[in-house]
Amino acid sequence: MNDCLFCKMVTGDITPDVVFENDEFLAFNDINPQAPIHVLIIPKRHISTLNDADDALLLGKLMQTAAQLAKQFGVAEAGYRTVINCNAHGGQAVYHLHVHLLAGRQMLWSPG
Repeated sequence: MNDCLFCKMVTGDITPDVVFENDEFLAFNDINPQAPIHVLIIPKRHISTLNDADDALLLGKLMQTAAQLAKQFGVAEAGYRTVINCNAHGGQAVYHLHVHLLAGRQMLWSPG
């Protein structure tokens, strides 16, 4: 995708604050953090939304990567939140599948 912000990060056209990278995923600090630790984890392959994700293995690895990063940051035992926003009503701002890893403080649940 030529105009996808996250694809530009994968190709190196934009340089995020990377915290993890392998052949399948890129993880970087969010530029507008909502918690002391707020990392975005993206597949390097462009997938617009969770609705478009048809690779169960990739989705599983995506979540395992989130858990691995929580351990790396030392927050796995205390707890963390993972969030995937999907489409406009779900709050998705960048149309490239991504997981938010939020941690470092008590996460309160408010279903609205």
